[in-house]
Amino acid sequence: MKYQLEENGIVTLTDHGTDVSKGSPLWNEDLRPTTKEEHSWTGYNYASLWIGMCICLPAYSMAAGLISLGMNWWQAVGTIILGNCIVLIPILLNSHAGTKFGIPYPVYARIWFGSKGTHIPSIARAVIGAGWFGINCWFGGASIDTLLMAMTGWGNVPGHLPIAFIAFWALNVWIAYRGPEAIKRMEFWAAPALIVMSLALLVWAFSAAGGWGPMLSAPSKFTTAGEFLKIFFPALTGAIAFWSTLALNIPDFCRYAKSQKAQIVGQSVSLPSTMGLFSFIGVAVASATVVVYGEAIWDPAALLAKFSPFAIFLGTFGIVLATLTTNVAANIVAPARAIENLAPRKFTFGAGAIITGLFALLMQPWYILENFSNYIFLWLGYYAALLGPIDGIAIADYWLVRKRRLHLVELYKTDGIYSYASGYNKHAIWSLVAGVVVLVICKWTPGLGIIWDNAWFVGLIISGLLYWALMKDDASLISAEQYDSITIKGGAREGQPFEHIS
Repeated sequence: MKYQLEENGIVTLTDHGTDVSKGSPLWNEDLRPTTKEEHSWTGYNYASLWIGMCICLPAYSMAAGLISLGMNWWQAVGTIILGNCIVLIPILLNSHAGTKFGIPYPVYARIWFGSKGTHIPSIARAVIGAGWFGINCWFGGASIDTLLMAMTGWGNVPGHLPIAFIAFWALNVWIAYRGPEAIKRMEFWAAPALIVMSLALLVWAFSAAGGWGPMLSAPSKFTTAGEFLKIFFPALTGAIAFWSTLALNIPDFCRYAKSQKAQIVGQSVSLPSTMGLFSFIGVAVASATVVVYGEAIWDPAALLAKFSPFAIFLGTFGIVLATLTTNVAANIVAPARAIENLAPRKFTFGAGAIITGLFALLMQPWYILENFSNYIFLWLGYYAALLGPIDGIAIADYWLVRKRRLHLVELYKTDGIYSYASGYNKHAIWSLVAGVVVLVICKWTPGLGIIWDNAWFVGLIISGLLYWALMKDDASLISAEQYDSITIKGGAREGQPFEHIS
């Protein structure tokens, strides 16, 4: 007997299943399925995780970017809320697999791409995570630099901005090096503090500007629906792409969930609401600065620099906390796991965190943030075209092809059913290529730009449906007869076939 079904519907390995798997070169302590005791994250843990990740400077800047492109406050905030409600769907669909089987993202990807092919979606996610890691470090380092100059003579130090950036980068890498449990503890305490600080900023804006009217009266720059939609669709894709990274590697966190209900409720309550509220705070505060200072100040560090030294100190603490909670959880875990998955017997999670940090420097985050067009149309647009097809393949495989039934032990075999041909599932590779190629062609074909503007949607649908069609009769699918020999105890009747447990 290799599997045990717990009362909450979570599947774990028995001692026999663990003994069979742990000698494999694809197994290590970070990549193995979680045990019953490790399924300890509650709904609050997932809510605090998302609150900590959503309250960040890039989210603040996204709202600012949409305003600068011509939207009024409710158009910008509404676009962001809609995008996050949409991306919540694949997040929850992929969370189910991580929760039920306790596996991290690179192991989950072995099911659809193969034991070697898993490196394709894992490294794709890792590169984007490293890019985001650099962006957040640049935001945080630049903010700390601004605030130090306002409080001290820091501006006279040669190379003060690079020094602040590297110091903040090192702090992020050090915390990430300590692993997921350290991240869980940090998020648990950080979430309430960040909520209080964000609301305090909103209260200041309301009081200083003399009410909502002066803050939110700026009209939209669009005179026709066509003008608005030309910006709306790529902006919506950008809002979706913002967390489409987590839609893929959310199993890295949900593998610790106490139950499906815990992760579903925690994530559903916190993600759209926090992104919407924090975006509104960003717009309201920046609008208030027009009333108070005669100009729109979108950089929270530049705004804080106008306050008293004590307020600057508290604001600096808030910016550091907000950036750390986002960066370490959202942008280090996936790349570190992907690097670890390249050679499970050689790399650890800590080594993956360090390598991710070094690679982030090579991606030059200062160029991505040079202007909002680079940020929203170049950075967010291009990686949406890559992650949408991968999301489609993942969802189609787990929900349509395999119907939520996985063979955990086979995931750790170099010659198992998920090795396909020489470790690669050609159906997944061709589905990914098809989705990306169609999007790229549409980008450069006159009249088809609307498809590129909705790259994440279109790529997900094309690759997901193609993969489903190709995999219907694949040899890796396990028949009911093959499952009859796998029995589960502890919550299921002894001898009950595994494939009948959902």
